[in-house]
Amino acid sequence: MAFDRSEFLKVLKDSYSAYYSIVEDVKTDLPLAFRADYSSRDERYWLAKSIKYWSNEKNEYAYVFSAPSFTPEEVNRCMDWAIADMLPRVKPHGEHQCTNVRTVFLVDTATEETRKAVRKKRFTRSYHHGLQGFTNLLAGITELSTQKTVTNREGHELVPYFKKLFAARA
Repeated sequence: MAFDRSEFLKVLKDSYSAYYSIVEDVKTDLPLAFRADYSSRDERYWLAKSIKYWSNEKNEYAYVFSAPSFTPEEVNRCMDWAIADMLPRVKPHGEHQCTNVRTVFLVDTATEETRKAVRKKRFTRSYHHGLQGFTNLLAGITELSTQKTVTNREGHELVPYFKKLFAARA
């Protein structure tokens, strides 16, 4: 069962809006549908709040691109742009665990070369030898005609996420 891309994009945006802040007015010439920003900070105390036991901070910036299809060059250009757009937002410090960039491509159909380009793309950066956190690229392309999701190694969590979205909409 094929899904309408604009309808599925609304479902995806609604799903992201539960935990992420949706940013729609990003200036770019790429087919960016929206950006979703996530921030989380956890702290534990011992006896009183003035005695902090530990704390950590996690951030994620998800970029959702939507088009009938992408070429491998367009996919790489979109991922490189998302990384460059996200990196100035990273503020490493002692309590920073990670700031990840997630790129999601919604397409009607995808070629094998495009799926291969997504699968091969890697980006990892550690800050102060990992003591102040790290950044990874989580990339995935979802083909609406076949309901198939292909990801790079770090983006493996996108496969069950999209399976749940497809099952909920079926």
